[in-house]
Amino acid sequence: MPMDGLTAGFAAAELDRMLKGGRIDKVSQPERDTVILLVRAEGENRRLLLCASPNNARLHLTRASFPNPLEPPVLCMMLRKQLLGGRILSVSQVKGDRIVHVDIDVVDEMGDHVLRRLILEIMGRHSNLILTDENGRILEATRHVTQDMNRVRQILPGLTYEAPPAQDKLVPEEAQEEALLARLTAQGEIPLKKALGNSVMGLSPVTASELAFRVLRPGEDQAVDLGEASQRLSAFLQRLPEMADPCVLLDDEENCLDFFAFPYLSQSSGKRIMYPTLSEAMERYFGSRDQKDRLQQKSASMVRVLKGQIERCEKKLALQEEELSGAARMEEYRTMGDVINANLWQLKKGMEQVELDNFYDPQGGKIVIPLDTQLTPAQNAQRYFKRYQKARNARNTASEQREKTLAELEYLEGALLDVGKCVGESELEEIRAELARAGYVKRVTNRRQQRDLPKSKPYRYLSSDGIEIWVGKNSVQNERLTQSAKPGEMWLHAKDMPGSHVIIRKEGEIPDTTLLEAARLAAWYSKGQRSSGVPVDYTLRKYVKKPGGTPAGFVIYTQQHTLYMTVEAAQIQAIQLLEA
Repeated sequence: MPMDGLTAGFAAAELDRMLKGGRIDKVSQPERDTVILLVRAEGENRRLLLCASPNNARLHLTRASFPNPLEPPVLCMMLRKQLLGGRILSVSQVKGDRIVHVDIDVVDEMGDHVLRRLILEIMGRHSNLILTDENGRILEATRHVTQDMNRVRQILPGLTYEAPPAQDKLVPEEAQEEALLARLTAQGEIPLKKALGNSVMGLSPVTASELAFRVLRPGEDQAVDLGEASQRLSAFLQRLPEMADPCVLLDDEENCLDFFAFPYLSQSSGKRIMYPTLSEAMERYFGSRDQKDRLQQKSASMVRVLKGQIERCEKKLALQEEELSGAARMEEYRTMGDVINANLWQLKKGMEQVELDNFYDPQGGKIVIPLDTQLTPAQNAQRYFKRYQKARNARNTASEQREKTLAELEYLEGALLDVGKCVGESELEEIRAELARAGYVKRVTNRRQQRDLPKSKPYRYLSSDGIEIWVGKNSVQNERLTQSAKPGEMWLHAKDMPGSHVIIRKEGEIPDTTLLEAARLAAWYSKGQRSSGVPVDYTLRKYVKKPGGTPAGFVIYTQQHTLYMTVEAAQIQAIQLLEA
């Protein structure tokens, strides 16, 4: 669900309990819109994540690790200067809105205790993280808002911070029965969930639907007795802060559908996983989603380049196929030239065409030959011989170029497939580096854009027989994985299509169950993922060779056997994943 005001209130209350009095020992900024504070509180280190991402703005404690830029951004340096050593006074929500204040007591250069405030505004694409001083003056922000961008409210260092315009709605904890009844009555005869969204601060449509569900009879969308509904809603909102019971809603494939700060009775479908803290539930929900969104953003330009290059190759291939098709007439040109030469004695200049015996035809048939009236019979014969020579040269050239184009197309399609398999930035940067070496994208030369990323790792699965199966995520990993495998280990790859190298980490006899599971993985992580009967070759690693001068991941192999696999997602999920 979106991070609405009600959820922000639960998050702020939980963080206030867990971080109040904690000392800020470290500040990092792994992304332009994400800051992490390492806080020493209650005898342990806790990492507070504050994110102003347009799609995933939030705040919660995290255990995840994030790679940082080689040089810290301006905001990060300002936060380190202003906040290190400071103590968190409070984490509070502003009047039920999606704005959270983190107040910090710091000692300035003069030895005086001063207030620093981090303000997280959760407002979709306008989300922002702002640092202010004790006078409300803006020191820095993740997004600067100039007058050209917003004439009413600017966010720039040196300006006085102004909160977003307040909405004329009731704050949930202050929504008394009489005030709530007056607001709902004024809305007229509209569904209760819509009336609640218009009347109470910080309710997303999902939350408004939940509140309406709790007070309406089954099948109703409006309250029969608005007074009774207002009384029940007011009582519910008053006791809501004590109802914290975080959970994550999963689908049948264990993908996160939603998360809730308290039980949502209206959400009956799906599997619920309960968590002791809202931070843990939010990290489960937002972790994979945020990473996926950021990878899509970071890979978007690379995907555009790859798709453009693939389109170029496909057009080039079509032209080469056309040239080869035209070259198919070269034998006909030679035949016409030979037949004319054999019958020069009966031909004359000025003839438009001639029908002669075709001595190349086993059936003894005739051939009709168009002639150029401006040329002599001998010149017409030479004209056909030149066409034959040109067609033969074109065939040879087009055939060579076609093979090169097919190889390039396979390389590009493999790279595009690899981008889709990325689960971390390390894999993405490996693909970018490989494409840069091949000349398809520019190398990163700006030190501020570079990251000290750990070496990426392949997928690690555990078969039903307890044997590890490793799967490469990109061409660089494929090469590294294959080169590091032992000679007697089994190697698998989808036949004649881009895909992952798969290694069964066991020498000697391989159980059939493990071999089939590895073959399923090879088919799944290939271009033929959703196809039926995908051919998967398997052979021992010692029979796999890499020719010199070939791109990363390119190999040739012998002594292979082939399995034909049709794979469903459920079969892949049934294989235990040890490391993604």
